[in-house]
Amino acid sequence: MSEQKTFFSNLKCRECGRLYPKEAIHICEFDFGPLEAAYDYDLIAKHINRDIIQSRPQTMWRYRELLPIDGDPTVGFQVGFTPLVRADRLARQLGVEELYIKNDTVNYPTLSFKDRVVSVALSRARELGFQVVACASTGNLANSVAANAAAAGLTSYVLIPANLEKSKIVGSLVYGTHVIGIEGAYDQVNRLCSEIAGKYGWGFVNVNLRPYYAEGSKSMGFEIAEQLDWKLPKHTVIPMASGSLLTKIHKAYNEFIKVGILPDQSFSVHGAQASGCSPISEAHKKKTDIVKPVPNPNTIVKSLAIGTPADGYYALRSMEQTGGSAEDCTDEEVIQGIRDLAEYAGVFAETAGGVTVACARKLINSGKIPRNESIVLCITGHGLKTQEAIHGQCGEPRIIKPSLREFEALVKNDPAIQPA
Repeated sequence: MSEQKTFFSNLKCRECGRLYPKEAIHICEFDFGPLEAAYDYDLIAKHINRDIIQSRPQTMWRYRELLPIDGDPTVGFQVGFTPLVRADRLARQLGVEELYIKNDTVNYPTLSFKDRVVSVALSRARELGFQVVACASTGNLANSVAANAAAAGLTSYVLIPANLEKSKIVGSLVYGTHVIGIEGAYDQVNRLCSEIAGKYGWGFVNVNLRPYYAEGSKSMGFEIAEQLDWKLPKHTVIPMASGSLLTKIHKAYNEFIKVGILPDQSFSVHGAQASGCSPISEAHKKKTDIVKPVPNPNTIVKSLAIGTPADGYYALRSMEQTGGSAEDCTDEEVIQGIRDLAEYAGVFAETAGGVTVACARKLINSGKIPRNESIVLCITGHGLKTQEAIHGQCGEPRIIKPSLREFEALVKNDPAIQPA
């Protein structure tokens, strides 16, 4: 894959367009705008097409010309190409005709979409010579950095808010990483990580390696298009923490059009947040591009509780450019969304998945998503990671003795469990 060096050409400021070398930097020195990967799309168009993509293994790396590494990937060989499930029963529940679940609850190896971004970030970290990698995380990213660094033989540190769900903390510790809990909100954790990255020179996937890390999210968009038989959904509903996933799915759709994989077509991307931390949604509703920070997030959806979203402005711009909308939902609506997704689609999602379903319902009921157009819901993490959120919300088991008579009496006298 020697030509990959020419496909991925530079880092580029998203504000002024200045080009930078492909190093571990993430901020423009002129206007402090964020840097992102830039590509030679004309060259890419000459080297990939649908047949070439389909001839490759079913992982996110089948789109490698549009991912920012110079050589072959060295981390996360099996990541991606998760199922796109047509969810007809959930569609009927929501009152729509065509609904799909992009199910990253089964992503390898840590059951969230973060395995995509970490695979790219750590592959690039190795190319840049880092031996120590790290991250600031609300849980899923910590799990993925810990797991993928362990497999790659890299030393890792993960810094998290100390009050994260216990299952996510254990889900990092088990890999032998160095877990450091910070008594503060995610934004405080992130600021500390920026200081550590500057002093120690470690490869922080979502700080100095962020331009590479963020691009991994595009693979979800590429897969959606391919799995819909090379067309785009009219509407994609995406949970927002920093806002990066939404912007990168938007970028992925446009890149497939730009390099000729797809014909030009219209689509909308919509953002979903929890009401206890919804700075992007609130800005959208107020029709402003100023994202007001939330200093003290208050929601069960800890994975989306980023009060100062780094890509908030760009998420707003993506929604505006595509005719999309943003919504937010209460914790009670989140729990109902988790239950609806499980009971009508057979998918057990973490709290962020409940946000996506609940906000999709609101967008549909308000008419912002028409009921007769195709919809994809992006479900980004497994429910085993946030079981605390639904303890006591799904009922309790009936307890009987090992007796057929007791079983028959239970079924006869309890209408709730009688066969349909």
